[in-house]
Amino acid sequence: VQLQASGGGLVQAGGSLRLSCAASGSIFSINGMAWYRQAPGKQRELVAAITSGGSTNYADSVKGRFTISRDNAKSTAYLQMNSLKPEDTAVYYCNLFNPDYGMDYWGKGTQVTVSS
Repeated sequence: VQLQASGGGLVQAGGSLRLSCAASGSIFSINGMAWYRQAPGKQRELVAAITSGGSTNYADSVKGRFTISRDNAKSTAYLQMNSLKPEDTAVYYCNLFNPDYGMDYWGKGTQVTVSS
């Protein structure tokens, strides 16, 4: 399984970015997808997740601002990030998971920097 994340960059506070995570090597539709982030000096934290059935959950810090979605036809997950804040600055990682099959794969991170 390979995951390719893209879409990071530098944006001013209040701006928006959309991250994409393209997956290959697995039956995408049966797996859950998640986005994590890690800021300098901090532990990696869950940002948002979406199950194979489309159920979602979000970290409290991003609720109402971020939206996770998936396109099974394109084997791609997205993270739409609006109203970005400087504290959203981090490396963002996508994760493919399926506890039923013991699957837990990570992509390389993409840097998101929000300037004040």
